Amino acid sequence: MTSAERSTGLTGGPWRAPHAHGPVHAEVSLPGSKSLTNRALVLAALADGPSVVRRALRSRDTLLMAGALTTLGAQVDTATDDWAVVPGRLVGGGSVDCGLAGTVTRFVPPVAGLADGTVAFDGDPHMRTRPVGEVLTALRGLGVRIEGDRLPFTVHGEGHVRGGRVVLDASGSSQFVSALLLAGARFDEGLDLLHDGKAVPSQPHIEMTVSMLRQHGVLVDDSEPVRWRVSPGPIRAADHAIEPDLSNAAAFLALAAATGGTVTVRDWPRETTQPGDEMRDLLARMGCSVDLGPHGLAVTGPDRLDGIDVDLHDVGELTPVVAALCALAGGPSHLRGIGHIRGHETDRITALATELRGLGADVTELTDGLELRPAALHGGPFRSYADHRMAHAAAVVGAAVPGVLVDDIEATSKTFPDFPRIWSDLVDPR
Repeated sequence: MTSAERSTGLTGGPWRAPHAHGPVHAEVSLPGSKSLTNRALVLAALADGPSVVRRALRSRDTLLMAGALTTLGAQVDTATDDWAVVPGRLVGGGSVDCGLAGTVTRFVPPVAGLADGTVAFDGDPHMRTRPVGEVLTALRGLGVRIEGDRLPFTVHGEGHVRGGRVVLDASGSSQFVSALLLAGARFDEGLDLLHDGKAVPSQPHIEMTVSMLRQHGVLVDDSEPVRWRVSPGPIRAADHAIEPDLSNAAAFLALAAATGGTVTVRDWPRETTQPGDEMRDLLARMGCSVDLGPHGLAVTGPDRLDGIDVDLHDVGELTPVVAALCALAGGPSHLRGIGHIRGHETDRITALATELRGLGADVTELTDGLELRPAALHGGPFRSYADHRMAHAAAVVGAAVPGVLVDDIEATSKTFPDFPRIWSDLVDPR
């Protein structure tokens, strides 16, 4: 029986997070980025010729995206790690399963607007509560007929989208902007998108989208704050080599921080648009040694973690793992600027406060963040709320605190299907 089988609850029941009996020293290679994979798939499906998405992440979210684009007329071959995409005539008449994937729910409707026919969208029950209305309202303003403002909704494509000027409030998610940018070059008049509202969260994800559009030959003018102009024209076919998912890597780097060991994530990029790269600075501020070398990023944890006062507005997806480390730290922490993560896979602020408090943490929930103070933690149940990042947070705490029981470790399949096995073999390799 493997360490994963000992702890994963494969016969039913919760997953007993493996407890490290000393500093963890390991090297790990991680799957590709979900954010990069799903953007690359959309652009490939809209391109003027075949493309290959190399080292694509194979996970629930990316397979849902491949399925959605296939429904609309593209061919996506997922048989190997290099996914070949052949664009086709965009057609309606089918339905898209969004699962719990925000990228599918938000990125695919603009593509469906370009299709000739009706496309129905639905997903998991919780996805029906996540915001998508701003994208749908914007598409209506660009000439697309849509029934509904949340899942389930229906897009009535007419084979083209007028495009032009549109104003939206993207303070709820940067994906609202990326969704329209990805398809904007295919609109008759291109796209002139203006954000009107509070600061856009996760700005690096928009920069990722713009960078990938330019790799496909699309002209994007982002010289003015909160305004993006996409010129109409073809989207050139281009292959993409997908980087390791640096947001998923956060949990493995945190493993070094939590146990005082050293973990190296291989093939960490020297330059990247992934927000997860910010984890390097966050860990250094908490007292870790961080070294980006020729083989990857190595993090060594200290004897005692420092607390941190930080605005995570642009890297909200890192909050669950950072909060887990703050609960283990020897000083107080204040995580702020993250009110928007209440609209992620679950209300992550309330969920983190509730579950960490259940393990003995001293946590105060704020409107836009969390305050954590040193406290003695203990084992107990930890609910994931079907949220992969919550499951990662539980795994990090469980490496330092014995007896943490996670109700649904399979939530990690959203972006990292093999997480339980790899994590268990690193933490408790018996």
